[in-house]
Amino acid sequence: MQSANGRVPHPRRVFVFAARVGKPGLRDITAAILFATFGFSALAGCGMPGAPQPPSLNLPNRVTDLSAVRTGDQVALTWSMPKRNTDKMLLTANITARICRNQVVVAPCAAVATLQLAPDSDGTFTDVLPPPLAAGPPHLLTYFVELDNRKGRSAGLSNGASVLAGEAPPAISGLTAAMRPGGVLLSWTPAPPGSSPVAIRLERKLLTLPTKKPSSGSLAEPDEPLEQNFLVEPGAQADRALEKDIRFGETYEYRVQRVARLTVDGKTLELDSPFSSPVRIAAEDIFPPSVPTGLAAVATPAANGAGPFIDLNWLPDSGVNLAGYIVYRRDVTQAEGAETWRHISPTQPVIGPAYHDADVQPGHNYQYAVSAIGQNGRESARSAEAEETVPAQ
Repeated sequence: MQSANGRVPHPRRVFVFAARVGKPGLRDITAAILFATFGFSALAGCGMPGAPQPPSLNLPNRVTDLSAVRTGDQVALTWSMPKRNTDKMLLTANITARICRNQVVVAPCAAVATLQLAPDSDGTFTDVLPPPLAAGPPHLLTYFVELDNRKGRSAGLSNGASVLAGEAPPAISGLTAAMRPGGVLLSWTPAPPGSSPVAIRLERKLLTLPTKKPSSGSLAEPDEPLEQNFLVEPGAQADRALEKDIRFGETYEYRVQRVARLTVDGKTLELDSPFSSPVRIAAEDIFPPSVPTGLAAVATPAANGAGPFIDLNWLPDSGVNLAGYIVYRRDVTQAEGAETWRHISPTQPVIGPAYHDADVQPGHNYQYAVSAIGQNGRESARSAEAEETVPAQ
């Protein structure tokens, strides 16, 4: 509604005008109220600004997954850079990441480095500890990361990631690897006299390319991990460790480090030495199985038309490379000119720890011995002898 001069009358004035013309009826008053009400709405929607919105501070979201690992005099930090700011808007420009460390909770955080990192990237930094922090008794050291916007403001410090400062255990030297019947024997130069007992971490890498195995089946052997770590608790043997979890035919690389541990506020933290120089070894099955033990012989005389026999049994071998057993016998009935040892079991190795010898004569005295043979064809030494006499008829 416009006046003769083209101006839009104020809604309040319209209502007053309608009320002053004579004595308005109900219809006139209702029309004036409707115009006033909807007139406001129309005017508010015709380019008039709404309620003002607060400006975005563009603060990157704080880091929440900072982690720290100390090895020797170096501390490796890793974290995830945020993708959005605190207003849930995507970050597009590089972000300033300030790294600091703190020895005491109430003390200021000492600046370590300032980085420029892309949003939604992996943050990494390695801090080389200054000599005062790399010496003395173990104590807590906590790292933080703070992300700033272009005006130097942040949403706050990250979570704290703690390591142990202080003198790390001495690095292991003289590492060697040798095959033994039970696995790979790793040995190294002992720690200096007076050193505190520490755990030992073995790091093993599989160097042999994995062969293609059947994708299914209950007998399919699972793939071996390319990298594994083993922690050996402090013990009497501080200069060696036997690594048993190996597979013959594979080639491995080993590194070893000393690991000191300290419990702070219910949490166990590690102080690790640098890793030793690596050694490699091909895990070859070059040893025979263990010598059988517990051999016993029991003779049974002839009866009911059946000839005499001698039953043998011994303790089983639990070796994984065992193929079976070989049974030896000699007749020692005559004090002079006793029979030499001869192989009496079948060509194929005996599978179980028992043997039934029915090729015996009444009144003869026999000696028995048993050896174990491996899948590699290597035979153990013979067991202790068992002697038995067949009863005369």
